[in-house]
Amino acid sequence: MINIASSTHVPVMPEEVLSFMKINPSGKYIDGTCGLGGHSKTILSNLSNNGFLLGLDIDNEAIKICKKNLSVVNSNFHIEKRSYSYFPEVLDELGIKRVDGILLDLGLSSLQLDSKNRGFSFMEDSKLDMRFNQEGEINAADIINKSSMSELADIMYYFGEERRSRLIAKKIFEHRPIEKVQDLVTIIKKCTPPNKRNKTMARVFQSFRIAVNDELENLKKFMGKYIKYLKKDGKIIIISFHSLEDRIVKHCFKASSKNGELSILTKKPIMSSKIEQVSNSRSKSAKLRCAVKI
Repeated sequence: MINIASSTHVPVMPEEVLSFMKINPSGKYIDGTCGLGGHSKTILSNLSNNGFLLGLDIDNEAIKICKKNLSVVNSNFHIEKRSYSYFPEVLDELGIKRVDGILLDLGLSSLQLDSKNRGFSFMEDSKLDMRFNQEGEINAADIINKSSMSELADIMYYFGEERRSRLIAKKIFEHRPIEKVQDLVTIIKKCTPPNKRNKTMARVFQSFRIAVNDELENLKKFMGKYIKYLKKDGKIIIISFHSLEDRIVKHCFKASSKNGELSILTKKPIMSSKIEQVSNSRSKSAKLRCAVKI
């Protein structure tokens, strides 16, 4: 059952995205993480009948809503259930060699965060799932219950930058099996002082979500591929929500700039405005980086 309240997703920094992308009305664009279609709708609205948008996502619920949201704008789009790291295969299937711009918004959608049964948020008790792709074989409970104590600690330390990772891993190990969100929340509460608790929970949940969905490897794969599929003067825009992703994007942009493939347009990441942060709290941690192919 799709949560109707969550089907209107507010995209992060839409004006900044449009400003940097400088959309060519007859151009071809990729939204590699189309989600519910917030950014896709903005891009599509600026395309003529000769333009084209390819949207990619691996969340079945999101894709259904996205198609519905975009169909009211125009029909010059194609949504594919595929990870953004496999976009070259989709372009090849569509007979497209290069595009004018690519956007990645690496954050969770409101549909995922507000879900009552997918375990993305520590605020909602449900099964510890955390899969973007509901047909994926491994969920968060599998990782939590089948990993060794040191593997659990490493996941939380490297993917969540959580300093209490070893203590939390020990408690998880002692209390397994852990199937529900509140089981994990209870363990984190035992390991953290009240004033640090919510930040620790956010980091731990982030770490298992990254592990389940192989998020950092997906991003690295994408960063090694995208440049050859951009036209000259084509833009790449990536919005990240934590330092691990932002670091990958920053270093890859720098390397491509040094070898003369890219010109970086954002020397420092662009942050959302104070006004946007008030109306959309999700935008507070967002960092936008943009570069243009030389």
